[in-house]
Amino acid sequence: MKTLLHVGCGRKNIGSTTTGFITGDWSEIRLDIDPSAQPDIVGTMTDMSKVESASVDAIYSSHNIEHLYPHDVPVALLEFKRVLTKGGFVVITCPDLQSVAELVAKDKLTEPAYNSPAGPISPLDIMYGHRSSMSKGNLYMAHRCGFTKKVLASTLREAGFKSIATFRRARPYFDLFALATKEGVEEETIRKLARLHFPLS
Repeated sequence: MKTLLHVGCGRKNIGSTTTGFITGDWSEIRLDIDPSAQPDIVGTMTDMSKVESASVDAIYSSHNIEHLYPHDVPVALLEFKRVLTKGGFVVITCPDLQSVAELVAKDKLTEPAYNSPAGPISPLDIMYGHRSSMSKGNLYMAHRCGFTKKVLASTLREAGFKSIATFRRARPYFDLFALATKEGVEEETIRKLARLHFPLS
């Protein structure tokens, strides 16, 4: 079995990650900053000291990196690299500020961009964090930085990841996907991984 570190899992598990991780070949370790999520490990992206170096084959981080201050993003990515095995890779998803900014430019900052199980989500929620959750005291939901496709790729490259694939979904998703390997791989290998772990649309 290969090991997946599910970073910032919340109450979710491997079933809510990617089709490439739900094949039965992966065992999951859940890590979250919030103890109420009942993770296997309570920790942060910038301090995963409870995870041994070179001990996980992949990392899945969905809508977490935007919760960091900009200066903490490289720290978190170095932690990701540290815990990955030599052949390991990371899958990151986060909001796409480019597509969100298009709505802001049309003066639709507080209008619903899409509907979620938590209710209507506006560009303001996507950019700065879910207002309803924060108003109820969950300040873990605050967003402190953001990315475009180009910036996410360059940030991963600057952190030392060798091979990188990115995918952008505009409206109605407003999200980005990146897959980055710790060591350099052939283009066909990164393409194959992207097909396994990126959404089809």
